[in-house]
Amino acid sequence: MTDVSPLQTPPQDPSADDHSRLAKLTLRRVLIDTYHENVAYMHRDCEIYRAEGFKALSKIEIRTNGHSILATLNVVDDHNIVACGELGLSKAAFAQLDVEEGHSATVAQAEPPASIGALHRKIDGERLRAEDFHSIVQDIANHRYSKIELTAFVVACDRDELDREEVFFLTDAMIAAGRHLNWHETLVVDKHCIGGIPGNRTSMLIVPIVAAHGMLCPKTSSRAITSPAGTADTMEVLANVELPMGQLQDIVRTHRGCLAWGGTANLSPADDVLISVERPLSLDSPGQMVASILSKKISAGSSHLVLDIPIGPTAKVRSMPEAQRLRRLFEYVARRMKLSLDVVITDGRQPVGNGIGPVLEARDVMQVLENDPRAPIDLRQKALRLAGRLIECDPDVRGGDGFAIARDILDSGRALAKMNDIILAQGSKSFDHHQPDLGLLTLEICAQTAGVVTGIDNLQMARIAGLAGAPKVPSAGVDVLRKLGDEVQVGQPLYRVHASYAADLEFARQACARSTGYTIGSAADVPHVFVEF
Repeated sequence: MTDVSPLQTPPQDPSADDHSRLAKLTLRRVLIDTYHENVAYMHRDCEIYRAEGFKALSKIEIRTNGHSILATLNVVDDHNIVACGELGLSKAAFAQLDVEEGHSATVAQAEPPASIGALHRKIDGERLRAEDFHSIVQDIANHRYSKIELTAFVVACDRDELDREEVFFLTDAMIAAGRHLNWHETLVVDKHCIGGIPGNRTSMLIVPIVAAHGMLCPKTSSRAITSPAGTADTMEVLANVELPMGQLQDIVRTHRGCLAWGGTANLSPADDVLISVERPLSLDSPGQMVASILSKKISAGSSHLVLDIPIGPTAKVRSMPEAQRLRRLFEYVARRMKLSLDVVITDGRQPVGNGIGPVLEARDVMQVLENDPRAPIDLRQKALRLAGRLIECDPDVRGGDGFAIARDILDSGRALAKMNDIILAQGSKSFDHHQPDLGLLTLEICAQTAGVVTGIDNLQMARIAGLAGAPKVPSAGVDVLRKLGDEVQVGQPLYRVHASYAADLEFARQACARSTGYTIGSAADVPHVFVEF
């Protein structure tokens, strides 16, 4: 297998001769996680800082040992952070230079990004061409944009919604800026959900099912950013997910699948940078969502993708017309990119499974794989339906037979055996799902009135689990005890919050006091479900 189109080193300007004449600074590692942003720190009294006329938040170019990166400059007055004659670098920036602390480096003012003119045109509401998007995305991937400039681009694309051609241009540019995996097989499958539904860990069931069927499914997943768990966070309860590319390739070749964190793969690197801006702003425009998802799937070498779009009152997509519009946009771009896409509209009215948080979700997954009678039936059924759709990509499988094949693989124990093989190959961790190591501090939220559960707020349930500590504290989260349509009496528990720290439990308690996330009414009030299985 080969990797092509690696991320290129940023253009070298000023010249190497100019840099060799500059005074050198000693590199110091500053242990601050700046999340995909290169940040440099200089003391205000540093001679080079004064001589070069640097300003806070300006872009500087740093060179050392044949490497060059761009970083946003922060100016400090505390010698404990960085002294005169030193250049501090954030964790992300230091990792890219591949040198030891104490190495010398030169700094200079960075040239403005070549694409800044195109960015200004997009801010003015103009429609951009393919070459404009390629230029912008390459500069984003090379960290040539400041957070302010990145924010301007994200907001401009959200405000003046990209047309479908622009979405294609953006997707193509994001693929071109990173690594592309070639598995040398005609059928490489994957599944993705647009998100927004807590506990929706179907990927951890689908991968072993389709891999046991013999299909290649290299699943590189994200960590949670604002949600209480991503697939990588939950899989990390069971096995290592930060795998070197060579090891990941070997696992996929041997076991036909993996469940790994995609952060080390350098697939669509510009997307990781854009996400760091989109999430704090709570922006997730359709165009950027399509480009983000499809660029990573195509870069990972997928030929066939099943896409899950949940709809519900508190899901990302809240109506069937909105879901259909998003479906058509995904299908248009996928068709242009020659990716076979099957969009499935699913029930997003409530969390999927019983657990919200890494340990609780891992418990649910293992219960389903072991055919445990306590396993959440909704998680099992949804995973089987989606796995069945992927299995029907196999030319030897008749349409409509996929669900039965997936169910046989799960019921027979072959999916469990495949999952255990993948876990061992990635590096197994000690986890007993029969008695999971949950946060010992608990809070039960009980019904205040009798009736039927008519509403569960996905956003509020995710918020409560996050305040309890998930995913940073894997044992924290929410154990859901009642689902839509369940009858409850006064005082019966609706869900149980788990935390490991008293402060986290108190934050969750305050959120529950503002809103439990549950609505109790009559059976006639349960919201209608729209699905397209």
